Amino acid sequence: MLLPPLDIAALAIFVLAWAFYHFAIERGGRKGLNRRMDDYRLQWMREMANRDVRVTDASIMASLQNGTAFFASTSLLAIGGAATLLRASDEVIKITTELPFGIVVTRSQWEAKVIGIMLILGYAFYKFSWSYRLFNYSAILMGATPDARNPDERARLAAAERAGRMNIVAARHFSRGQRALFFVLAYMGWFLGPQIFMATTLFAVFIMWARQYSSDARDAVMYGVEDAADRPSSGKA
Repeated sequence: MLLPPLDIAALAIFVLAWAFYHFAIERGGRKGLNRRMDDYRLQWMREMANRDVRVTDASIMASLQNGTAFFASTSLLAIGGAATLLRASDEVIKITTELPFGIVVTRSQWEAKVIGIMLILGYAFYKFSWSYRLFNYSAILMGATPDARNPDERARLAAAERAGRMNIVAARHFSRGQRALFFVLAYMGWFLGPQIFMATTLFAVFIMWARQYSSDARDAVMYGVEDAADRPSSGKA
């Protein structure tokens, strides 16, 4: 076998944890931080439709695009770094096995792990680059939204809704790219052993989950909400 049974079990836990978190956040209730921010994106576009001058809206959109472009280029550079590890497998394996916590692995096992990192980073790059494109689409839809002087309020609000929904889709792909970067950090625990790999995976899921449902960022978003069921949580992350 290319990988020992314990390594296969750790990799399976990693994949299942990622899938569980993905569906729990994106298909779950509306109380998470990301889903709350989706509501504010729609509200932003509705307010934008009532403004004649949209310099502030354009500045916010440019900020979103710049941040997405930064993460896309960073992911691409990280892929190059992982490729360097793949080319220097023998040298890196020799160095890691001589460390106090070094784990003895074969060349094929090392290469399989590094290829896994490259695949995750490639997925992140794809998500960030597509998100950048979608933010461009959202900016175009914003420009196509009639201003407050347009007498057809229904058409104006429908255009704002389209721009808001496109912005939400762009943000969703951006979040998936960031999620991949968090999980690639957990994945790196595999190089220290399958047990550490399982621990880093569960730790990453816990941290991301806490930030969605029990964080000061969520408290800030929920400030002033009247519904008792939606009031900020007491925990912090």
